[in-house]
Parts: sequence; C-alpha cells; structure tokens
Amino acid sequence: MLQFGIDLGGTKTEIIVLDAEGNTLLRERSPTPSHSYTDIVHNITRMVKAAHSATGNRDFTLGIGIPGAMSPATGLVKNANTTCLIGQDLQGDLQRAIGCPVTIANDADCFALSEASDGAGAGYGNVFAVIIGTGCGGGWVVNGGLVSGPNAIAGEWGHNPLLWRADSDSQIDCYCGQKGCLETLLSGTGLRQQAAKETGVEQPAQLWQQAAEAGDTQAIEVLNNYYLRLAKALSGVINLMDPHVIVLGGGVSNMPGIYEAVPRLWRDYVFSDTVVTPLKQAQHGDSSGVRGAAWLGAKNSAR
Repeated sequence: MLQFGIDLGGTKTEIIVLDAEGNTLLRERSPTPSHSYTDIVHNITRMVKAAHSATGNRDFTLGIGIPGAMSPATGLVKNANTTCLIGQDLQGDLQRAIGCPVTIANDADCFALSEASDGAGAGYGNVFAVIIGTGCGGGWVVNGGLVSGPNAIAGEWGHNPLLWRADSDSQIDCYCGQKGCLETLLSGTGLRQQAAKETGVEQPAQLWQQAAEAGDTQAIEVLNNYYLRLAKALSGVINLMDPHVIVLGGGVSNMPGIYEAVPRLWRDYVFSDTVVTPLKQAQHGDSSGVRGAAWLGAKNSAR
C-alpha cells in the first residue's frame, strides 16, 4: 500500500508518494489556484490521479494538510487563511472526485506528525512543532499521536496574543477578525511589517538576516526584537505544555540566530528555575508537511 500526501499551501500544492518504509517514490509541486475553490479541488484531483498512474496504479491511502481545519460541528472547512476554502465540504468533494477515502488535517498538525515520527522530534514523548512562514501555526504530538479536541483547534498557538506585549508591538489586523495575533508578529509577513514599523524599511526576513550577518546594526536590532517576541510566545507554550522538544519549520525557521537567542531569552519568562527544552529546526525542511500528510492518511486507514 502506497501512502499519498498532499500539502495544500497558499502559493503551491505539493504531492508526495511514500512506500511502506517511508521512501519517496514521487514528489511534485503545482501552483495553488488560491482564489478558486473549484480550481483547488480540480488541481488536487489531477495531481492525485497523475501520481496514481505514474506509480503503477497501486492501492494507496491519502492524507491532506490544509491551511485551516475541519469543523467537527459541520464537517466543513474553518479557520483557513486560504479563505475560499472556508465553509466548503473539501473532504466530501475530494472523495467524490478521486474515488477514495481522504483524511484531512491542519497543515501544522501534519508538519508536527512528520517531525515527531522520523524528524527532529523523533524519540521525544511530547512534541510541539511550529510552522513560521506566510502564517504561523502549531501542532502537538504526544506519544506518536496528534492531540485533538472537541473544537479541532489543538496547537492553534498563532491566534493567541503575544504575552508580555511591549507597547511598541503593533496591533495588526489578523484575517481571523482579531488584532495582534502572534501570526501578525511572528510570521514572515509579520516580521516584515513589524520591521517596517520600526525602521521604515520593508523587506523580507532573509534580507534582514543577510544585512545582520554583514554587521548592519539596524538589521541586528530588528532580528533581536523578533527573537524576543518569539521567545515570549514560546515561553507561554512551555509554561502550559512543558514539551520535551519544540521544532520550528517554515521560511523564518532558516534564520540560524533563532536557535541560540530564543532559548537564552525565554529563560526570563518560563516559570522554572531551569529550562532545558531543546529548540530544533525541522529535519525534513520543506518536505515535512507533505510527509506528515502521507503519514496521516496511512495512520487513519490503519485504525
């Protein structure tokens, strides 16, 4: 039995095919038609059918990670930053179009499952994993299983406010309807917007990183301010959940300074005499979410 996974992102949709041992047999990407729900369904269906044909029409399971969640109350998509998905019967529409069972979970949950299964969180009992990219989402895995609850929002850390917020932290509108969510401060977009507020210069995280490495004092201050916000935010996770490891993924996680600065800074905010929680970068990088989606489908079919 092959394991198909789909990572539905805001700009790209990725498919992976794993064999029973977790070896990659196929991996392809396609632009996401993010403004049309119908086109998203057609695109996923096309990719799955093409992968099925390319891998010999063998039996498969299918898991999909989405930038939102499935409402337990309605069975429809909610909380999606690809807003055309909200209120849609994505699971039902894909099952009818593809002709097989489909398991859907939040993309950060898939990322967390991947890293806890055979990535940077492997071997740890309690894993909190965060994607810091265009958005900012979290997933929680305990003893190899995703943590879920009656509202299907476990790990939605990005839509809490920043703890110990400084007056200088702007209250940016979030797509969820609130102001000042962590996502608006810690995502790649949030870093860029907050840095522009601080300096008058708007540029992506990687350019601030390059400038800081070159010794630019303004860039160093921008990144130090960001590290402090991230440390405050993650200290709240440690105080609440005390995970054995925290794993970071997404584009912003590629900034190397995070892994030295944030654990040093969060000591002031964690309610403990010592803080030994490791902070690690995702082992599977950009492949982690789609690998987790494949694991998700396989685990669901085995129940």
